Amino acid sequence: MFAREYPHDDRLRLAIEAARAWSLGEISAGAARSAAVEAHVAARDATSGAAVAAARAAGHAAATAHMADHALGAAAYAVRAAGLAAGESGESAAALERNRQDERLPEEVRELVSSAEERRSALR
Repeated sequence: MFAREYPHDDRLRLAIEAARAWSLGEISAGAARSAAVEAHVAARDATSGAAVAAARAAGHAAATAHMADHALGAAAYAVRAAGLAAGESGESAAALERNRQDERLPEEVRELVSSAEERRSALR
């Protein structure tokens, strides 16, 4: 999504790499947070909804290093990005991403993501 529209912008890739590096103890939470901030700046610079959501997902993933609740934002924005990128078939693409997450997330996190998604849906 984002990479297709902005092929020379590496802020999202760097945020994901920072999230992975932090999870392995290779960088500090501060360094991961800095990468998260850059991904959120990329979101403000993006023009399509799918690119914005992808950038927010990457930013929240890296921001998990300083606050675990950001994992919920990463998951929710990934679902939103998949749906927006798919256009007319967005609902099924979002469902596929949600199912992919369900298969990979630990049960406790999966329950939190589902609960957060239900609250967001109720507010729409």
